Amino acid sequence: MSKPVLSGRLQRLGAAAVSGLTLFASTAALALPMASEGSFMAMVDLHSAGERDAAVNYAVTGRDALGVMAARWHEPVLHAGVHARKHERESVGLTYTRLVHRWNLPHAQANLWFVGTVGQARGHGWAGSRGFWSPAVMADYETTRLYAGAGVEPKRGSGLRHDTAWVRAGFSFYEVDYEQVQPWFIVESRRTRTTAGSRDEVTPLLRLIHRGVFVELGRNREGTQFNLMWAY
Repeated sequence: MSKPVLSGRLQRLGAAAVSGLTLFASTAALALPMASEGSFMAMVDLHSAGERDAAVNYAVTGRDALGVMAARWHEPVLHAGVHARKHERESVGLTYTRLVHRWNLPHAQANLWFVGTVGQARGHGWAGSRGFWSPAVMADYETTRLYAGAGVEPKRGSGLRHDTAWVRAGFSFYEVDYEQVQPWFIVESRRTRTTAGSRDEVTPLLRLIHRGVFVELGRNREGTQFNLMWAY
């Protein structure tokens, strides 16, 4: 085989490998809390129990991102041992996201993340605002067809305790090209714990990924859940 022919075949194989890696990174990274270096990621989560979260971060390096967030949720209040009413809470803060470790496996990728938040919270029953902090830890494993993830997000402050833990698992119906929409089926189990007790939810979700856009829609006994991530 002549050198020009061999060189041409190697170039085509290299281009195909790069294309495949780019497709894998694009489908896998969208499930994560930050985009590639120099990019922004916007996130909106509307949970069925009345929780609302929005955040934007900017990846200053390949492993670090800085951002801002805002959230609103309902805090149940115990009266004589019964959830008599709910107090609405609001918070704003600054976030720091760190890719603690990444495992590049033969046909998959796994990641460990830390997301720290500090800010101010206010709500019914409080005089003024109060400082809070939240050290969240998340992990995920993903191929082009399978996904699993888990996370813990505690919120702490003066008179504030709002902890959330979740696990997720699902699969893609089929593999697609980068320009096509890829559908996934995901099941999420979530527990929220406050000073008034805990709440458990199991939510089936339809996930759609197209290039830099990630959308999830599901429903459980509490209502509808909607999640959006956009990397740009």
